[in-house]
Amino acid sequence: MTPITKLVVASHNEGKVREIRDLLSPYGIETVSAGELGIAEPVEDGTTFAQNAEIKARACMEASGLPALSDDSGFAVRALGGAPGVYAADWAELPASEKAYSGVRRDFDMAMWHVWDQVSAKGGDDLRAHFVCALCLIEPGKAARVYEGRCAGSLVWPPRGDKGFGYDPMFVARGDVQTFAEIEPEEKHAKSHRAEAFAKFIAAEFGVVSG
Repeated sequence: MTPITKLVVASHNEGKVREIRDLLSPYGIETVSAGELGIAEPVEDGTTFAQNAEIKARACMEASGLPALSDDSGFAVRALGGAPGVYAADWAELPASEKAYSGVRRDFDMAMWHVWDQVSAKGGDDLRAHFVCALCLIEPGKAARVYEGRCAGSLVWPPRGDKGFGYDPMFVARGDVQTFAEIEPEEKHAKSHRAEAFAKFIAAEFGVVSG
């Protein structure tokens, strides 16, 4: 197997790209993002995290000719039947008129309010939630490889912290007291859904098992 020395991170989300780069940096892999290459975002019409991850990785691999690594992740709330799930980013999507006015595509403060409003409407008793991550690696001429991870915890309100992104400010991992947006990135990298998926990815692709 030819070692991978450079790959495309199939994302336009700066927070996600930064986190993936941090996780890959110990392995000497050069990364460039889909946004930096000007690769358009494909339509994510899969019904699972794995399907959407493969759609994004394949689009970047075909556009760049490089191996591509994608991450499709979401936030699942028990009281909402697993929603927003694969549609976590969609819940933050702003109307076209607001995008044109503000230049901002997504508003996760709005999305978190939406989640909390729906949980509160159901009584607010069940605060269980988890993050899910599916990583997909595709190399030219090879089949896709998918690695999944999850991190269980609970909701908090109001949101706390400014070190994370997405739904991080309203999520406390099981056994913690601080949200994902309050802890340092290094601590989050060690326990997150993305960390678990990456541990499986690194073990399979590089033969390195984390301690």
